[in-house]
Amino acid sequence: MKIAVFEIEDWERELFDKLSGEHIIKYCDEPLTSENASRFTDANVICAFIYSSLSKNILRQFNQLQLIATRSTGFDQIDITYCQQHDIKVCNVPNYGEHTVAEHVFALLLALSHRIVDAVDRTRKGDFSFQGLQGFDLLGKTLGVICTGAIGRCVIAIAKGLRMNVVAYEQNPREELASQLGFRYAQMSEVLASADIITLHVPANKKTYHLFSDEQFSQMKDGVVLINTTRGSVVDIKALLQALATGKVAAAGLDVLPEEFVMHHEKELLKSLVHKQNNLEELLANQILLRLSNVIVTPHCAFNTYEARTRILNTTIDNIESFCQGKPQNVVVD
Repeated sequence: MKIAVFEIEDWERELFDKLSGEHIIKYCDEPLTSENASRFTDANVICAFIYSSLSKNILRQFNQLQLIATRSTGFDQIDITYCQQHDIKVCNVPNYGEHTVAEHVFALLLALSHRIVDAVDRTRKGDFSFQGLQGFDLLGKTLGVICTGAIGRCVIAIAKGLRMNVVAYEQNPREELASQLGFRYAQMSEVLASADIITLHVPANKKTYHLFSDEQFSQMKDGVVLINTTRGSVVDIKALLQALATGKVAAAGLDVLPEEFVMHHEKELLKSLVHKQNNLEELLANQILLRLSNVIVTPHCAFNTYEARTRILNTTIDNIESFCQGKPQNVVVD
């Protein structure tokens, strides 16, 4: 098999090198894009992370492609319909570190609640005053968890350790889980109305696109805190800006934004401006969010610990080996 591996760092190559005995591997430290795709079109396997463009227009250049092994749980960056039509298998990494992402949720939340970013910035300038840096306790606050999958469950466990109250929304509630972890399920409207802090853990798909928009923000408490570590498409970013402007949302911690691929690559941003290929209003909203003092944005790095990334790589390599042996695993079904 000819395997093209994108978005790869030097230390990660050592793990992939164990495939080189039976396969031909080409590495590229950049994402797969329309500019570099022609160098890899003979690949049987594409292994990429979330910033590679795996649209129909790019995939149709790979006439020998059999497998896409994404090093992520989400696969919204891949044209699944095209893959199904052309018998291209897609494998993901369903579990790699739910506790890793859950820890990042609280890294964002504690950074907001204790004004950590502002405080560090101030002391680095030699200013040790604490005026204007008053935060708030998490003890006794109500955390609203949207979706109680693996990550949501870890978030709840941490929240209970901090002695927070937890109310959660789930399409298919598991009352035994609620009893075990000490939280309760409620309808979405009640979760939004009662929570001091809301954290999102739904997958990105057509049903969850702009799941949180003007209507949902209007149902929230005034001064709510929003945490999003799932996908940028789940939140209507313009509605979030409006909610921040009115004070409905007091602060937000975001590890994800819409149009992330464009945000990460200057060439794509320029192309969007010239050809209007992407949502320019969302790109502008992203830029505004980056500059708000009550918003913390991290670069989609909730997964980024050594341990979690090693698990991602090991699972991805297993996915490729299993496929080559005729026993594909972790196959994505749209």
